[in-house]
Amino acid sequence: MLVKWIRCTVVDRPGFERGQRKWAGLPGEPGFRGQGGGWSRGRPSMAHVFSFWESRAFYDSFMARSHDRLAASQSGTYRDMQVRLFEHRFDVKVGFEPRFSDADVVRVAHCRVRPDRVDHFTLVQEKVWNPAMAGSPGMLRGVFGEAPGNEFLVLSMWDSAAEHGKYRVERVERLGLRAQTEADVAAIAGDVVRVESAWTV
Repeated sequence: MLVKWIRCTVVDRPGFERGQRKWAGLPGEPGFRGQGGGWSRGRPSMAHVFSFWESRAFYDSFMARSHDRLAASQSGTYRDMQVRLFEHRFDVKVGFEPRFSDADVVRVAHCRVRPDRVDHFTLVQEKVWNPAMAGSPGMLRGVFGEAPGNEFLVLSMWDSAAEHGKYRVERVERLGLRAQTEADVAAIAGDVVRVESAWTV
């Protein structure tokens, strides 16, 4: 599965939201699995969108055929768009499905990992972070993806911002020490995204 993460700074919020609803045409596209997103809780003008495709080949075919027509309605409503693609490596919790209907917030973490630490980083994601997240109240499901250049994406869906906040306060610092995160990660960026149900496809 291919995971696409888009973020941008929105300059015309009503126009952007109107355009976002035009993506309702995606389910007819071969290989499309789901899409959703919302607004950053920390930076109200930043929008995040996550879409999921069965494979890179299906995604490339969509980009060549239908993408520009669907995207046209949002032209001029945003700036500084960044797009990244990640190949699914494994689920966080079991049985990941690209559904957003039951999620209140999505936590996205984007990590650049030191080349000599990639194997260790991947191992502790599987053995330390995943079980901790999977066992946390309110954590619904998630996905761990990889891109060329030792880039990784950890995406987790939560049924409430409060439950995610408790996990951060109670567990993240302790787990980070155990996982030796500082030794593995050259840079980390992330956000907590409030899910907009109207954007879910």
